Amino acid sequence: MNIIIDPERGRKAARELYDSFNTTGIHGRKDMPEDVLPKGVERDSLDHILFITFTVSIDYMRDANSLWEASRKTFEDPRTRYLYQPSELYKISLQQIIADMQVHKLSKKMNQDATTWRRIGITLHEKWGGDPRKFLESCGWDNLVILKRLAIDSHLENGLRTHDFPFLKGPKIGPLWLRMLRDNIGITNLRKFDEVPIPVDGHVARATLSLGVVRGNYQGNLSDLHPFIRKAWFESVKGLYINGHPMIALDLDEPLWHLSKYGCTFRDKETGECPVKSRCEMKDFCIPGKINITDGYLELDT
Repeated sequence: MNIIIDPERGRKAARELYDSFNTTGIHGRKDMPEDVLPKGVERDSLDHILFITFTVSIDYMRDANSLWEASRKTFEDPRTRYLYQPSELYKISLQQIIADMQVHKLSKKMNQDATTWRRIGITLHEKWGGDPRKFLESCGWDNLVILKRLAIDSHLENGLRTHDFPFLKGPKIGPLWLRMLRDNIGITNLRKFDEVPIPVDGHVARATLSLGVVRGNYQGNLSDLHPFIRKAWFESVKGLYINGHPMIALDLDEPLWHLSKYGCTFRDKETGECPVKSRCEMKDFCIPGKINITDGYLELDT
């Protein structure tokens, strides 16, 4: 592995990314799939928190637009509304949950998604009165404690030790959930966001590599580069300020996602030539070379 992290390039890119996203948008877009609430749900309500929490827990290897649209339809349908109520999930069989998560195509991995969904619901019902905020409060609203607890909190089930929050505990979804609690729900009590790593998915990885903030020669699992990408953005935002406050790595999650989804995704995998480069806000940072990501496998030569 021959990988370089370029925080100076990252610092310049971070400023341009953030400013563009929060003015004209990246490729003219600044909306996120999770921004649209189900009909009748008020922002910062318990229903909103549960909608975000359950949906993000199965946000892996999924198209985000279709996932959140399916979740809104599931929430709005009286037949499947119970899926967002921990006290009801507690009573329903796994087989029924599997079936009902198929009604609006909420689930792709039928058994895994339903098991994750039901387990989180039962955890919230049995331990936290059906309210994720009680779990956050028990962690002192400290993001680092929250991430640690997501990873270690468990219970005995059929004689086996099982995680309380499957997949919410993951290195991508845990930080992503915290960002959504801040940006979508508007929870202001949460602390230490500056120490929360950027949630790295395929889009964040592709955009980071396309900008040349992480570059080099590598062939192997993309996940092996995730630590380099997290470190790159931690280092790149140092010394940058937005609205009088230090910029943090999480502030770049949405801009990078947009840059990849509506731009870098269209790069030629071998040459790096991009058909939308001429109108891209980040064209001055676009690095030539091979960036081929296929089913979690990366071929990099930049």
